[in-house]
Amino acid sequence: MKGILERHKDELAALDAMKDEDIDYSDIPPVHDWTGAVRGRLFRPVKEQVTLRIDADVLAWFRQHEDKYQTAINAALREHVERQRQAKRELATSKS
Repeated sequence: MKGILERHKDELAALDAMKDEDIDYSDIPPVHDWTGAVRGRLFRPVKEQVTLRIDADVLAWFRQHEDKYQTAINAALREHVERQRQAKRELATSKS
């Protein structure tokens, strides 16, 4: 609980000890429509600095077409990883 003021620690501990049914939600309106919700909107993955050798023509293409070319390269790699994960899940599902 780094960065939390000392006076709030007792209050948070008391809240943590409460049972869910004892919490008063009457001043919080229920949300029934989640169509505008975005999963992971505030999530920021941990970045790691690496040295990576990329073909010169591939790097030149990203630099020419993207202002933030490193971010674009990361997005392309992430898309590839997600496709591979999805393919693996589909293969596992088809086998069972």
